[in-house]
Amino acid sequence: MKSAVKYIVVGGAGAMGRITVRDLVETCPKDSNTEIVIADYDASKAAAQAAAFDDPRVKSVRVDVKNHAEAARALAGAFVVINATQYQLNIDVMEIALQLRSHYIDLGGLFHVTRKQLELNDRFAQIGRTALLGMGAAPGITNILSRYGADQLDTVTEIHTRVGSMDQTRYQPVPALAVAYSLQTILEEFSFEPAVYTKGEFKFVSPMSGDVPHRFPPPIGVRRPMYTIHSEVATLPLSFKSKGCRECSFKIAFDPEFTDRVRFLRDMGMGSHELIEVAGGTKVRPIDVVNKVAMSQPTPKQVGKLKQYEVVRAIVKGTKNGKKVTIVSDLHTAGMPAWGVGLDIDTGSPPAVAAQMLAAGEITRTGAIPAEIAVPPEAFFKRIKLRRMSVKSSKKAGWAFPT
Repeated sequence: MKSAVKYIVVGGAGAMGRITVRDLVETCPKDSNTEIVIADYDASKAAAQAAAFDDPRVKSVRVDVKNHAEAARALAGAFVVINATQYQLNIDVMEIALQLRSHYIDLGGLFHVTRKQLELNDRFAQIGRTALLGMGAAPGITNILSRYGADQLDTVTEIHTRVGSMDQTRYQPVPALAVAYSLQTILEEFSFEPAVYTKGEFKFVSPMSGDVPHRFPPPIGVRRPMYTIHSEVATLPLSFKSKGCRECSFKIAFDPEFTDRVRFLRDMGMGSHELIEVAGGTKVRPIDVVNKVAMSQPTPKQVGKLKQYEVVRAIVKGTKNGKKVTIVSDLHTAGMPAWGVGLDIDTGSPPAVAAQMLAAGEITRTGAIPAEIAVPPEAFFKRIKLRRMSVKSSKKAGWAFPT
Protein backbone atom coordinates (compact mmCIF):
# COMPACT_ATOMS: atom_id res chain seq x y z
CA MET A 1 0.00 0.00 0.00
CA LYS A 2 1.27 3.46 -0.87
CA SER A 3 2.40 5.39 2.21
CA ALA A 4 0.63 8.63 3.12
CA VAL A 5 2.36 11.95 2.42
CA LYS A 6 1.54 14.97 4.56
CA TYR A 7 2.62 18.31 3.13
CA ILE A 8 2.66 21.19 5.63
CA VAL A 9 2.82 24.78 4.36
CA VAL A 10 3.68 27.08 7.27
CA GLY A 11 2.57 30.59 6.41
CA GLY A 12 0.25 28.95 3.92
CA ALA A 13 -2.26 31.80 4.10
CA GLY A 14 0.36 34.35 3.05
CA ALA A 15 1.19 35.68 -0.42
CA MET A 16 3.72 33.01 -1.41
CA GLY A 17 2.31 30.25 0.76
CA ARG A 18 -1.04 30.47 -1.02
CA ILE A 19 0.68 29.76 -4.35
CA THR A 20 2.53 26.79 -2.87
CA VAL A 21 -0.73 25.40 -1.51
CA ARG A 22 -2.49 25.94 -4.84
CA ASP A 23 0.30 24.10 -6.66
CA LEU A 24 0.09 21.14 -4.28
CA VAL A 25 -3.70 20.99 -4.64
CA GLU A 26 -3.46 21.06 -8.44
CA THR A 27 -0.56 18.63 -8.90
CA CYS A 28 -0.54 16.14 -5.99
CA PRO A 29 -2.31 12.78 -6.31
CA LYS A 30 -6.03 13.15 -5.68
CA ASP A 31 -6.30 10.29 -3.21
CA SER A 32 -6.60 9.67 0.50
CA ASN A 33 -2.84 9.15 0.84
CA THR A 34 -2.19 12.87 0.29
CA GLU A 35 -2.80 15.52 2.92
CA ILE A 36 -2.12 19.25 2.42
CA VAL A 37 -2.14 21.35 5.57
CA ILE A 38 -2.36 25.15 5.56
CA ALA A 39 -0.60 26.11 8.80
CA ASP A 40 -0.75 29.76 9.75
CA TYR A 41 -0.76 32.06 12.78
CA ASP A 42 -4.02 33.51 11.44
CA ALA A 43 -6.37 30.57 11.99
CA SER A 44 -9.38 32.23 10.34
CA LYS A 45 -7.53 33.01 7.11
CA ALA A 46 -6.12 29.49 6.95
CA ALA A 47 -9.55 27.94 7.58
CA ALA A 48 -11.24 30.10 4.95
CA GLN A 49 -8.58 29.25 2.40
CA ALA A 50 -8.88 25.52 3.09
CA ALA A 51 -12.68 25.64 2.88
CA ALA A 52 -12.52 27.43 -0.48
CA PHE A 53 -10.85 24.39 -2.07
CA ASP A 54 -13.69 22.07 -0.99
CA ASP A 55 -11.14 19.25 -1.15
CA PRO A 56 -10.88 16.52 1.53
CA ARG A 57 -7.08 16.51 1.14
CA VAL A 58 -6.82 20.12 2.33
CA LYS A 59 -6.92 21.01 6.03
CA SER A 60 -5.92 23.97 8.15
CA VAL A 61 -4.35 24.48 11.55
CA ARG A 62 -3.23 27.42 13.63
CA VAL A 63 0.48 27.41 14.42
CA ASP A 64 2.79 29.72 16.35
CA VAL A 65 6.31 28.85 15.19
CA LYS A 66 7.87 30.62 18.16
CA ASN A 67 6.38 27.87 20.35
CA HIS A 68 8.30 24.87 19.02
CA ALA A 69 6.72 22.17 21.18
CA GLU A 70 3.15 23.32 20.54
CA ALA A 71 3.82 23.68 16.81
CA ALA A 72 5.34 20.21 16.61
CA ARG A 73 2.22 18.74 18.21
CA ALA A 74 -0.04 20.61 15.77
CA LEU A 75 2.00 19.42 12.77
CA ALA A 76 2.52 15.81 13.82
CA GLY A 77 2.93 13.34 10.97
CA ALA A 78 4.52 15.82 8.56
CA PHE A 79 6.50 14.39 5.66
CA VAL A 80 7.81 17.83 4.74
CA VAL A 81 7.45 21.28 6.27
CA ILE A 82 7.44 24.04 3.66
CA ASN A 83 8.26 27.37 5.29
CA ALA A 84 6.63 30.38 3.62
CA THR A 85 6.97 32.72 6.61
CA GLN A 86 9.28 35.72 7.01
CA TYR A 87 12.90 34.57 6.71
CA GLN A 88 13.64 35.71 10.29
CA LEU A 89 11.62 32.66 11.42
CA ASN A 90 13.61 30.13 9.38
CA ILE A 91 15.59 28.76 12.30
CA ASP A 92 12.42 28.38 14.38
CA VAL A 93 10.69 26.39 11.65
CA MET A 94 13.79 24.25 11.12
CA GLU A 95 13.81 23.39 14.82
CA ILE A 96 10.17 22.31 14.52
CA ALA A 97 11.01 20.15 11.49
CA LEU A 98 13.82 18.51 13.47
CA GLN A 99 11.38 17.69 16.27
CA LEU A 100 9.00 16.23 13.68
CA ARG A 101 11.87 14.36 11.98
CA SER A 102 10.54 15.73 8.68
CA HIS A 103 12.06 17.25 5.57
CA TYR A 104 12.17 21.06 5.38
CA ILE A 105 12.03 23.64 2.53
CA ASP A 106 12.13 27.45 2.61
CA LEU A 107 12.34 30.46 0.29
CA GLY A 108 15.72 31.79 1.43
CA GLY A 109 17.37 33.68 4.26
CA LEU A 110 18.79 36.94 2.86
CA PHE A 111 22.41 35.71 3.16
CA HIS A 112 23.01 36.05 6.91
CA VAL A 113 20.19 33.77 8.10
CA THR A 114 21.08 31.25 5.39
CA ARG A 115 24.63 31.05 6.75
CA LYS A 116 23.23 30.28 10.21
CA GLN A 117 20.92 27.65 8.75
CA LEU A 118 23.85 25.83 7.14
CA GLU A 119 25.12 25.16 10.67
CA LEU A 120 22.17 22.76 11.17
CA ASN A 121 23.51 20.48 8.42
CA ASP A 122 24.73 17.71 10.72
CA ARG A 123 21.51 17.57 12.72
CA PHE A 124 19.39 17.00 9.62
CA ALA A 125 21.91 14.52 8.20
CA GLN A 126 21.81 12.53 11.44
CA ILE A 127 18.06 11.94 11.09
CA GLY A 128 18.33 11.28 7.34
CA ARG A 129 16.29 14.31 6.30
CA THR A 130 16.78 17.11 3.79
CA ALA A 131 16.56 20.78 4.75
CA LEU A 132 16.45 22.58 1.41
CA LEU A 133 17.57 26.17 1.93
CA GLY A 134 16.27 28.70 -0.59
CA MET A 135 13.84 27.09 -3.04
CA GLY A 136 11.94 29.94 -4.70
CA ALA A 137 12.89 31.83 -7.85
CA ALA A 138 15.89 33.62 -6.33
CA PRO A 139 17.32 31.85 -4.45
CA GLY A 140 16.22 28.51 -5.81
CA ILE A 141 15.83 28.52 -9.57
CA THR A 142 18.93 30.75 -9.82
CA ASN A 143 20.92 28.11 -7.94
CA ILE A 144 19.65 25.21 -10.04
CA LEU A 145 20.42 27.09 -13.27
CA SER A 146 23.91 27.76 -11.91
CA ARG A 147 24.38 24.06 -11.17
CA TYR A 148 23.15 23.22 -14.67
CA GLY A 149 25.82 25.47 -16.19
CA ALA A 150 28.57 24.36 -13.83
CA ASP A 151 27.91 20.68 -14.58
CA GLN A 152 28.83 21.33 -18.22
CA LEU A 153 32.25 22.78 -17.39
CA ASP A 154 35.54 21.37 -16.15
CA THR A 155 36.30 24.51 -14.14
CA VAL A 156 34.10 27.37 -12.94
CA THR A 157 35.57 30.82 -12.38
CA GLU A 158 32.46 33.02 -12.14
CA ILE A 159 28.74 32.62 -11.35
CA HIS A 160 26.40 35.59 -11.72
CA THR A 161 22.63 35.42 -11.26
CA ARG A 162 20.21 38.03 -12.58
CA VAL A 163 16.43 38.58 -12.51
CA GLY A 164 14.44 40.86 -14.82
CA SER A 165 10.68 41.21 -15.25
CA MET A 166 7.88 43.30 -16.71
CA ASP A 167 4.19 43.77 -15.92
CA GLN A 168 1.90 45.56 -18.38
CA THR A 169 -1.31 44.13 -16.90
CA ARG A 170 -4.05 46.62 -16.04
CA TYR A 171 -5.45 46.57 -12.51
CA GLN A 172 -8.35 48.23 -10.69
CA PRO A 173 -7.91 49.84 -8.30
CA VAL A 174 -4.36 50.76 -9.21
CA PRO A 175 -2.27 50.03 -6.08
CA ALA A 176 -0.18 52.87 -4.69
CA LEU A 177 2.66 50.37 -4.27
CA ALA A 178 2.22 46.98 -5.92
CA VAL A 179 3.89 44.43 -3.64
CA ALA A 180 3.77 40.75 -4.52
CA TYR A 181 5.42 39.64 -1.29
CA SER A 182 6.37 41.18 2.05
CA LEU A 183 7.32 44.85 1.75
CA GLN A 184 9.44 44.31 4.85
CA THR A 185 11.66 41.88 2.97
CA ILE A 186 11.86 44.22 -0.03
CA LEU A 187 12.86 47.17 2.18
CA GLU A 188 15.52 45.01 3.81
CA GLU A 189 16.84 44.04 0.38
CA PHE A 190 17.06 47.73 -0.46
CA SER A 191 18.65 48.64 2.89
CA PHE A 192 21.15 45.93 3.89
CA GLU A 193 24.61 45.82 2.34
CA PRO A 194 24.62 43.13 -0.38
CA ALA A 195 27.29 40.46 -0.30
CA VAL A 196 29.41 39.73 -3.35
CA TYR A 197 32.16 37.16 -3.71
CA THR A 198 35.17 38.56 -5.49
CA LYS A 199 38.77 37.37 -5.86
CA GLY A 200 37.88 34.41 -3.69
CA GLU A 201 36.57 36.44 -0.75
CA PHE A 202 33.24 37.76 0.52
CA LYS A 203 32.78 41.51 0.67
CA PHE A 204 29.85 43.88 1.05
CA VAL A 205 28.88 46.73 -1.28
CA SER A 206 26.45 49.63 -1.11
CA PRO A 207 22.72 48.74 -1.27
CA MET A 208 21.19 49.18 -4.74
CA SER A 209 24.59 49.75 -6.36
CA GLY A 210 25.92 48.22 -9.57
CA ASP A 211 22.86 49.16 -11.64
CA VAL A 212 24.42 49.02 -15.09
CA PRO A 213 22.39 48.11 -18.21
CA HIS A 214 21.90 44.40 -18.82
CA ARG A 215 20.10 42.88 -21.81
CA PHE A 216 17.57 40.18 -21.00
CA PRO A 217 15.82 38.10 -23.67
CA PRO A 218 12.64 39.51 -25.25
CA PRO A 219 10.19 40.75 -24.19
CA ILE A 220 12.17 42.04 -21.18
CA GLY A 221 14.97 43.79 -23.07
CA VAL A 222 17.43 46.13 -21.37
CA ARG A 223 17.03 46.63 -17.63
CA ARG A 224 19.29 47.97 -14.90
CA PRO A 225 19.55 45.20 -12.29
CA MET A 226 21.14 46.20 -8.97
CA TYR A 227 22.88 44.44 -6.13
CA THR A 228 20.59 43.41 -3.28
CA ILE A 229 21.34 41.08 -0.40
CA HIS A 230 20.47 37.50 -1.38
CA SER A 231 21.23 33.94 -0.39
CA GLU A 232 22.74 32.76 -3.70
CA VAL A 233 26.01 34.45 -2.80
CA ALA A 234 26.05 32.67 0.57
CA THR A 235 26.17 29.20 -0.99
CA LEU A 236 27.18 29.14 -4.68
CA PRO A 237 30.85 30.12 -4.12
CA LEU A 238 31.21 27.40 -1.50
CA SER A 239 29.38 24.76 -3.55
CA PHE A 240 31.67 25.33 -6.53
CA LYS A 241 34.87 26.30 -4.75
CA SER A 242 36.43 22.97 -5.71
CA LYS A 243 35.88 23.91 -9.37
CA GLY A 244 37.70 27.19 -8.86
CA CYS A 245 34.89 29.72 -8.36
CA ARG A 246 36.31 33.13 -7.42
CA GLU A 247 33.51 35.53 -8.46
CA CYS A 248 29.81 35.41 -7.61
CA SER A 249 27.04 38.02 -7.52
CA PHE A 250 23.28 38.52 -7.57
CA LYS A 251 21.34 41.41 -9.11
CA ILE A 252 17.64 42.09 -9.65
CA ALA A 253 15.81 44.63 -11.82
CA PHE A 254 12.55 45.87 -10.34
CA ASP A 255 10.18 48.18 -12.22
CA PRO A 256 11.82 51.66 -12.20
CA GLU A 257 8.76 53.36 -10.68
CA PHE A 258 8.52 50.70 -7.97
CA THR A 259 12.24 51.05 -7.26
CA ASP A 260 11.91 54.81 -6.83
CA ARG A 261 8.97 54.48 -4.44
CA VAL A 262 10.67 51.89 -2.25
CA ARG A 263 13.88 53.95 -2.26
CA PHE A 264 11.82 56.94 -1.06
CA LEU A 265 10.38 54.89 1.82
CA ARG A 266 13.83 53.61 2.72
CA ASP A 267 15.43 57.05 2.62
CA MET A 268 12.63 58.44 4.78
CA GLY A 269 13.51 55.86 7.44
CA MET A 270 10.56 53.52 6.96
CA GLY A 271 12.92 50.55 6.67
CA SER A 272 14.19 51.05 10.23
CA HIS A 273 13.90 48.24 12.80
CA GLU A 274 14.51 50.66 15.68
CA LEU A 275 11.60 51.42 18.00
CA ILE A 276 10.20 54.95 17.85
CA GLU A 277 7.56 56.51 20.09
CA VAL A 278 4.29 57.69 18.53
CA ALA A 279 1.12 59.26 19.94
CA GLY A 280 0.09 57.94 23.33
CA GLY A 281 3.56 56.65 24.12
CA THR A 282 3.18 53.56 21.94
CA LYS A 283 6.46 52.28 20.52
CA VAL A 284 6.57 50.84 17.01
CA ARG A 285 9.12 49.84 14.40
CA PRO A 286 8.69 51.89 11.21
CA ILE A 287 9.24 48.82 9.04
CA ASP A 288 6.35 47.02 10.78
CA VAL A 289 4.02 49.97 10.23
CA VAL A 290 4.77 50.47 6.54
CA ASN A 291 4.62 46.72 5.89
CA LYS A 292 1.22 46.44 7.57
CA VAL A 293 -0.15 49.40 5.60
CA ALA A 294 1.25 48.15 2.27
CA MET A 295 0.00 44.60 2.76
CA SER A 296 -3.46 45.91 3.76
CA GLN A 297 -4.08 47.69 0.46
CA PRO A 298 -7.26 46.60 -1.34
CA THR A 299 -6.59 43.57 -3.51
CA PRO A 300 -6.50 44.88 -7.10
CA LYS A 301 -8.57 43.12 -9.74
CA GLN A 302 -6.98 42.18 -13.04
CA VAL A 303 -8.54 43.96 -16.02
CA GLY A 304 -8.16 42.10 -19.29
CA LYS A 305 -5.39 39.58 -19.96
CA LEU A 306 -2.39 38.91 -17.77
CA LYS A 307 0.62 40.63 -19.40
CA GLN A 308 3.59 39.69 -17.28
CA TYR A 309 6.96 38.14 -18.03
CA GLU A 310 10.04 37.25 -16.02
CA VAL A 311 13.46 35.85 -16.80
CA VAL A 312 15.61 34.27 -14.11
CA ARG A 313 19.17 33.99 -15.38
CA ALA A 314 22.44 32.29 -14.43
CA ILE A 315 25.71 33.18 -16.15
CA VAL A 316 28.47 30.63 -15.50
CA LYS A 317 31.97 31.22 -16.81
CA GLY A 318 34.70 28.60 -16.82
CA THR A 319 36.61 26.23 -19.05
CA LYS A 320 35.88 23.09 -21.03
CA ASN A 321 38.75 21.07 -22.47
CA GLY A 322 41.06 23.98 -21.72
CA LYS A 323 38.96 26.57 -23.58
CA LYS A 324 37.09 29.51 -22.05
CA VAL A 325 33.31 28.97 -22.15
CA THR A 326 30.25 30.83 -20.86
CA ILE A 327 26.95 29.03 -20.18
CA VAL A 328 23.90 31.31 -20.05
CA SER A 329 20.73 29.64 -18.75
CA ASP A 330 17.38 31.43 -18.54
CA LEU A 331 14.10 30.39 -17.00
CA HIS A 332 11.12 32.05 -18.69
CA THR A 333 7.66 32.44 -17.21
CA ALA A 334 4.56 34.44 -18.07
CA GLY A 335 2.50 33.23 -15.12
CA MET A 336 -0.19 30.58 -14.70
CA PRO A 337 -3.55 32.22 -15.47
CA ALA A 338 -5.41 28.93 -15.04
CA TRP A 339 -4.46 29.02 -11.36
CA GLY A 340 -4.98 32.75 -11.03
CA VAL A 341 -1.23 33.22 -10.50
CA GLY A 342 1.10 35.65 -12.27
CA LEU A 343 4.88 35.85 -12.21
CA ASP A 344 5.01 34.73 -8.60
CA ILE A 345 4.48 31.19 -9.89
CA ASP A 346 8.27 30.96 -10.15
CA THR A 347 8.62 31.71 -6.43
CA GLY A 348 5.59 29.94 -4.97
CA SER A 349 5.67 26.75 -7.05
CA PRO A 350 9.31 25.57 -6.67
CA PRO A 351 8.81 24.61 -2.99
CA ALA A 352 5.85 22.44 -4.03
CA VAL A 353 7.92 20.93 -6.85
CA ALA A 354 10.80 20.15 -4.49
CA ALA A 355 8.44 18.62 -1.93
CA GLN A 356 7.05 16.26 -4.56
CA MET A 357 10.58 15.45 -5.74
CA LEU A 358 11.41 14.44 -2.16
CA ALA A 359 8.31 12.25 -2.06
CA ALA A 360 9.28 10.65 -5.39
CA GLY A 361 12.85 9.96 -4.27
CA GLU A 362 14.31 12.38 -6.84
CA ILE A 363 16.05 14.39 -4.10
CA THR A 364 18.19 12.10 -1.96
CA ARG A 365 20.92 14.25 -0.40
CA THR A 366 20.42 14.82 3.32
CA GLY A 367 21.48 17.66 5.61
CA ALA A 368 20.86 21.42 5.49
CA ILE A 369 21.87 22.18 1.92
CA PRO A 370 21.17 24.67 -0.88
CA ALA A 371 19.30 23.91 -4.09
CA GLU A 372 22.44 23.60 -6.23
CA ILE A 373 23.55 20.67 -4.08
CA ALA A 374 20.18 19.01 -3.51
CA VAL A 375 18.14 19.36 -6.71
CA PRO A 376 18.99 17.52 -9.96
CA PRO A 377 18.41 20.12 -12.70
CA GLU A 378 16.94 17.93 -15.44
CA ALA A 379 14.31 16.37 -13.16
CA PHE A 380 13.38 19.82 -11.85
CA PHE A 381 13.12 21.32 -15.36
CA LYS A 382 10.82 18.49 -16.43
CA ARG A 383 8.42 19.20 -13.58
CA ILE A 384 8.29 22.98 -13.99
CA LYS A 385 7.16 22.59 -17.60
CA LEU A 386 3.81 21.60 -16.14
CA ARG A 387 3.74 25.08 -14.53
CA ARG A 388 4.34 26.83 -17.88
CA MET A 389 7.97 27.58 -17.07
CA SER A 390 10.70 26.77 -19.55
CA VAL A 391 14.50 26.82 -19.57
CA LYS A 392 16.64 27.99 -22.47
CA SER A 393 20.39 27.58 -22.29
CA SER A 394 23.22 28.54 -24.63
CA LYS A 395 26.96 27.97 -24.74
CA LYS A 396 29.22 30.82 -25.84
CA ALA A 397 32.93 30.81 -26.57
CA GLY A 398 35.02 33.02 -24.27
CA TRP A 399 34.07 35.06 -21.20
CA ALA A 400 32.95 38.26 -22.91
CA PHE A 401 29.25 37.91 -22.04
CA PRO A 402 28.36 40.98 -19.93
CA THR A 403 27.28 40.46 -16.33
